[in-house]
Amino acid sequence: MPVVIERPSLASRFLFLLRGFDVPLMVAVGLLALTGWITMYSSGFAHGERFWDQARNLLIAATVMLLVAQIPPQKWMGLAVPVYALGVALLLAVALFGITKKGATRWINVGVVIQPSELLKIGVPLMLAWWFQRREGQLRPLDFGLATLILFMPVALIIK
Repeated sequence: MPVVIERPSLASRFLFLLRGFDVPLMVAVGLLALTGWITMYSSGFAHGERFWDQARNLLIAATVMLLVAQIPPQKWMGLAVPVYALGVALLLAVALFGITKKGATRWINVGVVIQPSELLKIGVPLMLAWWFQRREGQLRPLDFGLATLILFMPVALIIK
């Protein structure tokens, strides 16, 4: 008897991609993005270039969000310390030899011009999650003090 291999349906493949998603959060983010897009349209469509650019950006963001959701949280935890350390090191580099634009020194040239504070928008929450997960079940007041230091070190460098 021949072996019949069933191909997964398009719906089941789509549902597979949605694993790892918080559906209520996804709906809320989608509604917020749609509201912003409609507001942009209503405030002045003009030639529509910005409107369609925004639509493209929303599609790219949704695709990236879908791909990132496929990465297990344990992999993200493994990146917490290196991403945080790299971000803080880049902030220190900005303080030493950053590029000034529009009256603010926020950028650094590392082959391309970047703003390290953007990297820390990912790095700080990852680092705090890593710290509290590591201390789970044995949290003491000192642990919260160190978490505050983890948070305020990049904040102080950004303010500087």
